[in-house]
Amino acid sequence: MIVGAGFAGYQTARHLSRSLRGRAEIVLLNPTDYFLYLPLLPQVTAGVLEARRITVSLPGTLRHVRLVLGQADHVDLDGRAVHYTDPEGTEGTLTYDRLVLAVGSVSKLLPIPGVAENATGFRGLPEALYLRDHITRQIELASAAGNPAECTSRCTFVVVGAGYTGTELAAHGKMFTDSLVRHQPSWPRGVRPRWMLLDVADRVLPGLDEKLSRTADEVLRSRGVDVRTKTSVKESTADGVLLDDGEFVETRSLIWCVGVRPDPLVSELGLPVERGRLVVSPQLGVPGHPDVFACGDAAAVPDLTRPGEFTPMTAQHASRQGKVAARNVAASLGYGEAVPYRHHDMGFAVDLGGVKAAANPMGVKLSGPVAGAVTRGYHLAAMPGNRVRVAADWLLDAALPRQAVQLGLLRSWQVPLDTASPELARIPAGPGGGTGRTGAADGGESGPAHGKE
Repeated sequence: MIVGAGFAGYQTARHLSRSLRGRAEIVLLNPTDYFLYLPLLPQVTAGVLEARRITVSLPGTLRHVRLVLGQADHVDLDGRAVHYTDPEGTEGTLTYDRLVLAVGSVSKLLPIPGVAENATGFRGLPEALYLRDHITRQIELASAAGNPAECTSRCTFVVVGAGYTGTELAAHGKMFTDSLVRHQPSWPRGVRPRWMLLDVADRVLPGLDEKLSRTADEVLRSRGVDVRTKTSVKESTADGVLLDDGEFVETRSLIWCVGVRPDPLVSELGLPVERGRLVVSPQLGVPGHPDVFACGDAAAVPDLTRPGEFTPMTAQHASRQGKVAARNVAASLGYGEAVPYRHHDMGFAVDLGGVKAAANPMGVKLSGPVAGAVTRGYHLAAMPGNRVRVAADWLLDAALPRQAVQLGLLRSWQVPLDTASPELARIPAGPGGGTGRTGAADGGESGPAHGKE
């Protein structure tokens, strides 16, 4: 049984089904029926791609894997069972001979007053779709605002975290709002949408090569993004954010992209963890439990290319760990031999919107249109499906104006920041009051709750 269908879980299921060829039953527990290609999520919010383009059907691509819709609530290691809740609230139990935990990660929270109540995370489709509506709505309301102060507040967007996700979101978001403004006939003269990108580090993309960081910084600033390094949020209110340098920024939009933390399910197992990640061997096995494996963001995998360190929580590592997990699970059943996980980074790619990007494939530093072509080519190659549809959307976006409408499908209370299930929008709980989740609970900066990465 595999818990989670993010980058790690999906690849585990895919390669395990090919290795075993029907000689064992493979069960995949996940709260949704799709794999989400997280690196393209900013393009959904910016209206470049439609939401379904970055989802890949699990039943449609994993034909020899039995999908069980649900969120893992508890793992009974002694009884070899996983207790879960399905999308309609019914509890169930699945037993296993081998277990692969690929539950991924969720948004990292910091003890900053007001953030949990006023910020929006960016880990799943509900948040991306909500933000697309929210950004469009704020621009339209700003256009009709009766005073300059309200207009400025509504068209100010603050992104906290200048890693991959935050940088890409700010880059695409600025282009999106500039496009929206051009279609507002009553937009006040001299006012431009303002995007701020904050990070406590001394540069954007602090985990990348300094040249790539400078490239991204230059592109952002050339578009008018207000990049603030060595800066963070001290407090958030419904009317704005107070920065740690004392400045108060009036805004209705605080987007939280400060990173991820392992899914809370991991810490509930009672097993050794490293910064919240389950400690595993180089073969991805859990010490003391030969029938349990873990990979992806939820696992602290020793980095054999950098002794003494653990592999970072990226989609690149999660995807490749999934393949190794599949091979080693098969080996534990008598098919093939187990191998340790070892992978050298192949480089990184950051899509900055339009034809701009920063990339270093195989260590070769690129920028501009060449980097843009390489970045999009990489995404097409990495996606396990929908390549033609994604490429078609990119072509249409280059040739036609984007559709700027609000679908009104989600409200802010349905996408709380403090959630173990960013892939699920909250719904009314029904008789008895309160709210609930649409079902159960799982990249890259990648990630999810009890069943997704």
